[in-house]
Amino acid sequence: MATVVQKNGIKPLANGNLVGHVEKMKQGGDESIAILHTEEQVRGEPVLGVNNSEESKNAVDTLENVEADPSATAAPEESAPEIDIVINNVVCSFSVRCHLNLRQIALRGANVEYRRENGMVTMKIRKPYTTASLWSSGKVTCTGATSEEAAHTAARRYARCLQKLGFNARFGNFRVVNVLGTCSMPFGIRLAPFSEKHQGIASYEPELHPGVTYKLKEPKATLKIFSTGSVTVTGKNLFLPLDMVKM
Repeated sequence: MATVVQKNGIKPLANGNLVGHVEKMKQGGDESIAILHTEEQVRGEPVLGVNNSEESKNAVDTLENVEADPSATAAPEESAPEIDIVINNVVCSFSVRCHLNLRQIALRGANVEYRRENGMVTMKIRKPYTTASLWSSGKVTCTGATSEEAAHTAARRYARCLQKLGFNARFGNFRVVNVLGTCSMPFGIRLAPFSEKHQGIASYEPELHPGVTYKLKEPKATLKIFSTGSVTVTGKNLFLPLDMVKM
Protein backbone atom coordinates (compact mmCIF):
# COMPACT_ATOMS: atom_id res chain seq x y z
CA MET A 1 0.00 0.00 0.00
CA ALA A 2 1.45 3.34 -1.04
CA THR A 3 1.95 6.04 1.55
CA VAL A 4 1.23 9.62 0.64
CA VAL A 5 4.05 11.96 1.59
CA GLN A 6 3.25 15.62 2.15
CA LYS A 7 5.34 18.50 0.82
CA ASN A 8 7.02 19.02 4.19
CA GLY A 9 8.19 15.37 4.24
CA ILE A 10 5.95 14.28 7.15
CA LYS A 11 3.87 11.14 6.72
CA PRO A 12 0.30 11.55 7.98
CA LEU A 13 -1.39 8.90 10.10
CA ALA A 14 -3.88 6.57 8.58
CA ASN A 15 -6.75 8.15 10.57
CA GLY A 16 -5.63 11.66 9.53
CA ASN A 17 -5.05 12.82 13.13
CA LEU A 18 -1.69 14.47 13.64
CA VAL A 19 -2.16 15.23 17.34
CA GLY A 20 0.54 13.66 19.52
CA HIS A 21 2.30 12.17 16.48
CA VAL A 22 6.09 12.34 16.64
CA GLU A 23 8.26 11.90 13.62
CA LYS A 24 12.01 11.89 13.42
CA MET A 25 13.52 13.39 10.36
CA LYS A 26 16.94 12.91 8.98
CA GLN A 27 18.88 15.53 7.17
CA GLY A 28 22.41 14.97 5.98
CA GLY A 29 22.73 11.79 8.04
CA ASP A 30 22.17 13.59 11.40
CA GLU A 31 19.02 13.25 13.44
CA SER A 32 17.33 16.57 14.14
CA ILE A 33 15.01 17.39 16.97
CA ALA A 34 11.72 15.55 17.25
CA ILE A 35 8.62 17.42 16.16
CA LEU A 36 5.50 17.15 18.27
CA HIS A 37 2.34 17.94 16.33
CA THR A 38 -0.39 19.58 18.34
CA GLU A 39 -3.79 20.96 17.57
CA GLU A 40 -2.40 24.47 17.35
CA GLN A 41 0.16 23.36 14.78
CA VAL A 42 -2.53 21.62 12.76
CA ARG A 43 -4.46 24.91 12.62
CA GLY A 44 -1.50 26.53 10.89
CA GLU A 45 0.55 28.02 13.75
CA PRO A 46 4.35 28.03 13.31
CA VAL A 47 6.19 24.85 14.29
CA LEU A 48 9.69 24.68 15.69
CA GLY A 49 11.53 22.64 13.06
CA VAL A 50 14.97 21.93 11.77
CA ASN A 51 15.34 25.33 10.13
CA ASN A 52 14.83 27.05 13.50
CA SER A 53 17.57 25.13 15.31
CA GLU A 54 19.65 28.28 15.73
CA GLU A 55 16.74 30.14 17.30
CA SER A 56 16.09 27.23 19.65
CA LYS A 57 19.73 27.28 20.80
CA ASN A 58 19.48 31.01 21.50
CA ALA A 59 16.29 30.46 23.48
CA VAL A 60 17.98 27.75 25.57
CA ASP A 61 20.94 30.04 26.26
CA THR A 62 18.58 32.79 27.39
CA LEU A 63 16.80 30.44 29.79
CA GLU A 64 20.12 29.31 31.24
CA ASN A 65 21.15 32.91 31.83
CA VAL A 66 17.87 33.67 33.62
CA GLU A 67 18.27 30.61 35.85
CA ALA A 68 21.84 31.62 36.65
CA ASP A 69 20.76 35.16 37.61
CA PRO A 70 17.57 34.91 39.69
CA SER A 71 17.70 38.63 40.48
CA ALA A 72 16.80 39.38 36.87
CA THR A 73 13.26 38.09 37.40
CA ALA A 74 12.90 39.14 41.05
CA ALA A 75 10.13 41.65 41.69
CA PRO A 76 11.30 45.12 42.79
CA GLU A 77 10.98 45.79 46.51
CA GLU A 78 8.32 48.27 47.53
CA SER A 79 9.78 51.51 48.78
CA ALA A 80 8.74 52.86 52.16
CA PRO A 81 5.96 55.47 51.98
CA GLU A 82 7.13 59.04 52.31
CA ILE A 83 5.62 61.38 54.88
CA ASP A 84 5.00 64.89 53.59
CA ILE A 85 4.65 67.78 56.02
CA VAL A 86 2.21 70.46 54.93
CA ILE A 87 2.96 73.92 56.33
CA ASN A 88 -0.33 75.59 57.21
CA ASN A 89 0.76 78.71 59.04
CA VAL A 90 3.96 80.65 59.65
CA VAL A 91 3.82 83.31 62.36
CA CYS A 92 6.45 86.04 62.29
CA SER A 93 7.05 89.34 64.01
CA PHE A 94 9.00 92.47 63.15
CA SER A 95 9.31 96.09 64.12
CA VAL A 96 8.95 99.31 62.12
CA ARG A 97 10.99 101.36 64.68
CA CYS A 98 8.50 104.19 64.97
CA HIS A 99 5.31 105.10 66.80
CA LEU A 100 2.10 104.23 64.96
CA ASN A 101 -1.09 106.28 65.15
CA LEU A 102 -3.71 103.54 65.01
CA ARG A 103 -6.59 105.95 64.40
CA GLN A 104 -4.81 107.44 61.41
CA ILE A 105 -4.13 103.97 60.01
CA ALA A 106 -7.81 103.02 60.45
CA LEU A 107 -9.00 106.16 58.64
CA ARG A 108 -6.52 106.22 55.76
CA GLY A 109 -5.46 102.61 55.34
CA ALA A 110 -7.01 99.96 53.08
CA ASN A 111 -8.27 96.58 54.26
CA VAL A 112 -7.85 97.52 57.91
CA GLU A 113 -9.94 97.03 61.03
CA TYR A 114 -9.51 99.07 64.19
CA ARG A 115 -9.96 97.02 67.36
CA ARG A 116 -9.98 99.67 70.02
CA GLU A 117 -10.73 97.26 72.87
CA ASN A 118 -7.54 95.35 72.04
CA GLY A 119 -5.49 98.43 71.25
CA MET A 120 -4.44 97.27 67.79
CA VAL A 121 -5.24 97.45 64.08
CA THR A 122 -5.48 94.44 61.76
CA MET A 123 -4.41 94.80 58.14
CA LYS A 124 -4.72 92.27 55.31
CA ILE A 125 -3.05 91.81 51.95
CA ARG A 126 -3.78 89.30 49.19
CA LYS A 127 -0.35 88.30 47.90
CA PRO A 128 0.72 86.52 49.96
CA TYR A 129 -2.60 86.17 51.74
CA THR A 130 -1.74 87.17 55.31
CA THR A 131 -3.08 89.18 58.24
CA ALA A 132 -1.00 91.60 60.32
CA SER A 133 -1.68 92.92 63.80
CA LEU A 134 -0.22 96.40 64.40
CA TRP A 135 0.37 98.01 67.80
CA SER A 136 1.11 101.65 68.53
CA SER A 137 4.58 100.75 69.78
CA GLY A 138 5.58 99.76 66.25
CA LYS A 139 5.50 96.01 66.78
CA VAL A 140 3.79 93.99 64.03
CA THR A 141 2.79 90.32 64.02
CA CYS A 142 2.06 88.60 60.71
CA THR A 143 0.15 85.30 60.33
CA GLY A 144 -1.16 83.19 57.47
CA ALA A 145 1.96 82.60 55.36
CA THR A 146 2.83 79.07 54.21
CA SER A 147 6.62 79.47 54.14
CA GLU A 148 9.34 81.57 55.68
CA GLU A 149 10.01 83.32 52.37
CA ALA A 150 6.33 84.25 52.01
CA ALA A 151 6.24 85.54 55.59
CA HIS A 152 9.30 87.71 54.95
CA THR A 153 7.77 89.10 51.74
CA ALA A 154 4.49 89.89 53.50
CA ALA A 155 6.27 91.61 56.38
CA ARG A 156 8.15 93.93 54.01
CA ARG A 157 4.93 94.77 52.18
CA TYR A 158 3.24 95.77 55.44
CA ALA A 159 6.18 98.04 56.23
CA ARG A 160 5.85 99.58 52.75
CA CYS A 161 2.14 100.19 53.32
CA LEU A 162 2.93 102.08 56.53
CA GLN A 163 5.49 104.18 54.67
CA LYS A 164 2.83 105.14 52.11
CA LEU A 165 0.58 106.26 54.96
CA GLY A 166 3.23 108.78 56.04
CA PHE A 167 5.02 106.88 58.80
CA ASN A 168 8.79 106.74 59.01
CA ALA A 169 8.72 102.94 59.06
CA ARG A 170 11.98 100.99 58.88
CA PHE A 171 11.82 97.24 58.54
CA GLY A 172 13.83 95.32 61.13
CA ASN A 173 13.97 92.65 63.85
CA PHE A 174 12.28 90.07 61.66
CA ARG A 175 12.01 86.59 63.14
CA VAL A 176 9.81 83.53 62.82
CA VAL A 177 7.86 83.02 66.02
CA ASN A 178 5.97 79.82 65.31
CA VAL A 179 5.29 77.34 62.53
CA LEU A 180 2.28 75.05 62.28
CA GLY A 181 2.43 71.94 60.12
CA THR A 182 0.36 68.82 59.67
CA CYS A 183 1.03 65.36 58.27
CA SER A 184 -0.73 62.01 58.05
CA MET A 185 0.89 58.69 58.95
CA PRO A 186 0.16 55.66 56.74
CA PHE A 187 -1.06 53.74 59.81
CA GLY A 188 -3.18 54.20 62.90
CA ILE A 189 -1.75 54.95 66.34
CA ARG A 190 -2.78 53.35 69.61
CA LEU A 191 -2.73 56.33 71.92
CA ALA A 192 -2.92 54.61 75.30
CA PRO A 193 0.12 52.31 74.81
CA PHE A 194 2.01 55.17 73.16
CA SER A 195 1.45 57.53 76.09
CA GLU A 196 2.43 54.82 78.58
CA LYS A 197 5.65 54.10 76.74
CA HIS A 198 6.61 57.79 76.62
CA GLN A 199 5.66 58.90 80.10
CA GLY A 200 7.00 62.28 81.10
CA ILE A 201 7.06 63.75 77.60
CA ALA A 202 3.64 62.53 76.42
CA SER A 203 0.33 63.25 78.11
CA TYR A 204 -3.02 61.76 77.17
CA GLU A 205 -6.27 63.08 78.66
CA PRO A 206 -9.14 61.73 76.53
CA GLU A 207 -11.69 63.67 78.62
CA LEU A 208 -10.03 66.96 77.69
CA HIS A 209 -8.44 66.33 74.28
CA PRO A 210 -8.77 63.43 71.82
CA GLY A 211 -5.04 63.38 71.03
CA VAL A 212 -1.72 62.84 72.76
CA THR A 213 0.39 65.91 73.52
CA TYR A 214 4.02 65.01 72.85
CA LYS A 215 6.67 67.59 73.78
CA LEU A 216 10.22 67.63 72.50
CA LYS A 217 13.10 69.41 74.16
CA GLU A 218 15.57 69.36 71.28
CA PRO A 219 14.40 70.73 68.96
CA LYS A 220 11.70 72.49 70.92
CA ALA A 221 8.36 71.47 69.44
CA THR A 222 4.94 70.20 70.43
CA LEU A 223 3.12 67.40 68.62
CA LYS A 224 -0.58 66.60 68.73
CA ILE A 225 -0.96 62.92 67.80
CA PHE A 226 -4.35 61.41 66.96
CA SER A 227 -5.48 57.80 66.65
CA THR A 228 -6.16 58.19 62.91
CA GLY A 229 -2.47 58.84 62.27
CA SER A 230 -2.83 62.60 61.88
CA VAL A 231 -0.08 64.63 63.53
CA THR A 232 0.00 68.39 64.13
CA VAL A 233 3.41 69.89 64.80
CA THR A 234 4.02 73.29 66.35
CA GLY A 235 7.53 74.70 66.54
CA LYS A 236 10.27 76.49 64.67
CA ASN A 237 11.69 73.34 63.07
CA LEU A 238 9.17 70.85 61.66
CA PHE A 239 11.49 68.39 59.92
CA LEU A 240 13.25 66.52 62.70
CA PRO A 241 10.46 65.87 65.25
CA LEU A 242 8.52 63.49 62.99
CA ASP A 243 11.58 61.26 62.64
CA MET A 244 11.78 60.99 66.42
CA VAL A 245 8.22 59.70 66.80
CA LYS A 246 8.53 55.89 66.90
CA MET A 247 5.66 53.52 67.51
